[in-house]
This record gives sequence, structure tokens and C-alpha cells, in this order.
Amino acid sequence: MKRTIRFALLATTLLGGAAQAEDVTLTIESWRNDDLTIWQDKLIPAFEAQNPGIKVVFAPTAPAEYNAALNSKLQAGSAGDLITCRPFDASLELYNQGNLSDLSGLAAMANFSSVAKSAWQTDDGAATFCMPMASVIHGFIYNKDAFDQLGLAVPTTVDEFFAALDKIKADGTYIPMAMGTNDQWEAATMGYNNIGPNYWKGEEGRLALIKGTQKLTDPQWVAPYEQLARWKDYLGDGFEAQTYPDSQNLFTLGRAAIYPAGSWEIAGFNAQAQFKMGAFPPPVVNAGDECYISDHTDIAMGMNAKSAHPEEAKKFLEWVGSSEFADLYANSLPGFFSLNSTPVKMTDPLAQEFVSWRDKCKSTIRSTYQILSRGTPNLENETWNASANVIKGTETPADAGKRLQEGLDSWYKPAN
Repeated sequence: MKRTIRFALLATTLLGGAAQAEDVTLTIESWRNDDLTIWQDKLIPAFEAQNPGIKVVFAPTAPAEYNAALNSKLQAGSAGDLITCRPFDASLELYNQGNLSDLSGLAAMANFSSVAKSAWQTDDGAATFCMPMASVIHGFIYNKDAFDQLGLAVPTTVDEFFAALDKIKADGTYIPMAMGTNDQWEAATMGYNNIGPNYWKGEEGRLALIKGTQKLTDPQWVAPYEQLARWKDYLGDGFEAQTYPDSQNLFTLGRAAIYPAGSWEIAGFNAQAQFKMGAFPPPVVNAGDECYISDHTDIAMGMNAKSAHPEEAKKFLEWVGSSEFADLYANSLPGFFSLNSTPVKMTDPLAQEFVSWRDKCKSTIRSTYQILSRGTPNLENETWNASANVIKGTETPADAGKRLQEGLDSWYKPAN
């Protein structure tokens, strides 16, 4: 009888231990709250099916509140095990403060190029602290029905682009282009840093700016502002007060023909637009010029250095670095393109159009994101303001370049 009781107690203990082992829960911090259902319905179940004993909870914060909320949680010791990383300086600062672990030793890091990893590395490349997930690509989404109706061909040069805008404006059925300046960031992100790489030759110009061998007053940096100044005539009445959601609605309701875009719009536009859509890369300055696209490293995932479950967190990050995750993520979230070296075939035609530009154009990232926005005035935020001002006509392109360079010179000294 005593032996039976002992065995029963032992069995209960073992079962209790198994249940305890299954009780490891990892929490993901993220600023993307629009993909909650995709994490809950597709990504997390795929991981949990292969990793019994590890549960994962996706707990996003509103984008505008993420940085402040995350910093507060990290200081209080209440942050999740896995931290979704913004590119470059915001995440580098978290690493420098000891909040993110060095992930250089994870096997899955071998699945990413040096360019893919550069957004989440120390300046010397010695430590990589977030597993790359996806980039977003910039260009223009257009209403195919409107183009067909007006007999428009997809523009490939700047002259063709403005000729198309003129034709749309003259017809009067559609606002030529849906973008406002109220929120400012679109003017820089979908304006200046969308068309700019064709002028400053992508990485060549961006890296020269960091080295100090080019300046924002140089012709190739002022010229994109000169193009933006011409956009004013095609944005419709009241564009100065038009918010980002206003612009999205104008386009998806079929009232505008062209939308300066980031590829993250694809899923939302597919759900809302009742017309056929197409996309084209930023038109080159002259026919025959090499083309450049902003293929911006956007999102990665790191590990809270104080996670209570580092081994399980690393297991999840190894999976995030796998080709299986790359395919699942990119096709569940069309417009967020895998950074994994294994190519992902996109099932969404609009997403496939965007990603196909990688084969014919050189990729670069937004000019302000690495190193150049660490001081005050912050070059990224100043570029928002300058781009909006130039479109509205309240600042000349030359004055914008001069102001931004003076601001940069006030705190940044290139390490020549």
C-alpha cells in the first residue's frame, strides 16, 4: 500500500514537472498592432506546433506610444522577453543601454546579408542585436482603371511622370496624386526618400553624406526637393490640411489616380479598393539611368537581456531567422518583404510587383536613419518638416538643403 502511494506521489510529481515545463510563456513587445491577428492565427501557432512547452503571446503597443512605453517597461523590469526592433539608432540605443542581448552567435544570422543586418548592428559591425525580419519598399501605387480610362502608360522617367500628372489634372475626373502635408512624415518618407535615391545614387550618396564628402546643399540632394516643389499643383485642394488617413481614403475610394506609397499599404488597400491597382518604382531622371529604390530595413526582433527565459527566446529567434518564417510572414503581410537570403515567392500580385524591382534597381535605405539622426536637431524630423514646407511652397529647395546641413553641422562631425 505504501509503495502504491509512493508511486502515485512520484507520478504526480513527474506530471507536475511536465506541466511546469510547458508553462514557459514568451511575450513579444511590438509597435505594429495592425498585424495582431496574423501573429495569433498564423505565426505563433506554427512555432508552438513545433515547440511544445513554449507558449508565445504577442502584446503590441500603439505605434506612437511604443518607444516611451517600452523604455518604461525596461526600466521597471516588466518588458517582454522578445522586443520588436525599429531600425538603426532607436534599437542601437537599447543595446548600448544593456537592454538587448548580442545575438551574433545564433545560427540563423547566417541567413542574412550584411546589408540586412546593418540596421541592427553596432557601428563597427561587431555585435548584431536583432534578428532581421522585413523591409518595406517605396514607389507609387496607381489606379489601373483610371490609367486605362485616360490612356496613360506607366511613367518611367520624371518627364513622363509629370506628363501623366498633367493629363490626369486636365481630365478632371481624378485628383492626380493623393498626399497631404499635415502630418509631415509622408512628405519625407513617401516623397523625398522615395524619389531621392535616383538623384543621389542610393548607397553611394547616403554613405558619402555620412562620411562628409557630400552635403545636403549639393545638387543631388537639393534636386529631389525641386521635384517635390512641383508636386504641389497635383495634390488637390486643401492638401495642406490633409492627414495620412485622409490620403489613404482618397485613393482607396477611387478619387485619386496615384498614391506615393510604402509597400505596407498593400494589405489595407487590397481590402478597401474596389478597382484594379498597379505599382511603379520612382521614375528615373533621364531615360537609361540606373534606377534606385528605397528598400528600407524596417523590422527585426531582439531578446530582452533580462528575459527569464533566454534559451526559449533564442529558440524563437532562430525560428524567426528561418526560411519557413520568411515565407509565412511575407505572404501573411504582403508589403513586408523578407530580408532572408532565401527568396520568397509572393502570392500577392501587387507585392510581387514591388519586390520585383530588387532585380532591376539598386536597393538603398532612407538617407536619415543611420547615424545622422542621433543629435539635435534630428535630421529625420527636420527632413519631414523641410519636405512638407517645400511642397507647400513656404521654403525653397535651396533653403531647405541649407537649413538641414547647418543643423547637421551643428552637432555631427564625420569620422574621416
